[in-house]
Amino acid sequence: MKTQRMFIDTTNFTNMKFGNFLTQNSDLKISMVIDDDGDFPTPASSDSANSRPSSDGSPPVFSPWNQTYPRTKSPCFTEFKNGDVYRSNSNYKNSSLIGSLVREEGHVYSLATAGELLYTGSDSKNIRVWKNLKEFTGFKSSSGLVKAIIISGEKIFTGHQDGKIRVWKETPKNPSGGYRRDGTLPALRDVLRSSINPQNYVVVGRNRSRLWFKHADAVSCLCLSDDKTILYSSSWDKTMKVWRISDSKCLESLTVHDDAVNVIVAASDGLVITGSADGTAKVWRRQHEEENDATKHTLEQTLVKQNSAVTAVAVNAAGTVVYCGSSDGLVNFWEREKRLTYGGALKGHNLAVLCLATAGNCMVLSGAADNTICVWRRDGLFHTCVSVLTGHTGPVKCLAVKGDPCRRSKDGGRRWIVYSGSLDRSVKVWGVSDSLGG
Repeated sequence: MKTQRMFIDTTNFTNMKFGNFLTQNSDLKISMVIDDDGDFPTPASSDSANSRPSSDGSPPVFSPWNQTYPRTKSPCFTEFKNGDVYRSNSNYKNSSLIGSLVREEGHVYSLATAGELLYTGSDSKNIRVWKNLKEFTGFKSSSGLVKAIIISGEKIFTGHQDGKIRVWKETPKNPSGGYRRDGTLPALRDVLRSSINPQNYVVVGRNRSRLWFKHADAVSCLCLSDDKTILYSSSWDKTMKVWRISDSKCLESLTVHDDAVNVIVAASDGLVITGSADGTAKVWRRQHEEENDATKHTLEQTLVKQNSAVTAVAVNAAGTVVYCGSSDGLVNFWEREKRLTYGGALKGHNLAVLCLATAGNCMVLSGAADNTICVWRRDGLFHTCVSVLTGHTGPVKCLAVKGDPCRRSKDGGRRWIVYSGSLDRSVKVWGVSDSLGG
């Protein structure tokens, strides 16, 4: 089926198509000109829209939740009470709004935490750094809204709408906190070295080719391998690229889906999970070749094939449960023993799920285009929506979770700090506990 991408002004919150689902997400719609450094050849008259994969439309194939699963406990909430926290479980009293971070400069698309610091990325191209609920410092890229942030030691990687991955490092001599640009992936030396060999180019559109290790469209997501040595990037160009952090070298590039890749998550035991606008979520296994220090990824399992785009993926801390959010508002999950097996669907949203985050092994949070965040607790084979966090006036686009070292709940449960970024240009900070006590 031939698909087309829709381009809409970001300022109007006009309905956007996510797979085959119409929602108020303004993520998949910004027209841009990709930097053509290293392209071969690049005709001035080439149609850049033809080189981008579509994010609309997915083939009408089966959905795993068309049947009834006895292990699914998924209350659906269609009405929310006024205020910031609506608790579906009357015994659950450990969710609270701590504060809001607002800087009127753009929709918030990405979040990352490191110690006391929170990093936020927006369509203003700025990366803001917050400490103790106050703005601490920040830095700005030259182009491309910030769609993803990942932190690896002293390095900060940011993925952008212009298809680039930028690398930043903290400036230690700046007492007030400062950051400098430390490079770009791929590294300039690799671009120059490879650009003279025509065999290093792949076709990405009509009359258009590109170095195989450069993304041809927006970088949608970044993640780190379990051993923190590999950086994975996914893109609307349908590919997953594998980067070695130590020398910034691209080890592998795979076309992993038939449409834009929306999310990528690395789990334990060398597993990598990708989700796409083509309605599929796939599991890849990393194989390391010690002889030549190479890496290779092979498809191990396709979790789901459906009409609705896969928009978010998360894995619990133990790597035993995988969650996939979709543009139909459902969160499907799989439990892992020797192989991932389907466990059921969590139904707490009436619009597209845009982000997921796990807290430990028994909590998962889902943010959606309905402006809410559902807090789910897993008890054995069942999930229960114990709280719905409200207060955002725009779609919840990203979530980040970290443990709260200062507080524990009364019955000894663990407390978590949850950050939620929204297209209402704000970040809200929540306190959530994984226990049911008061």
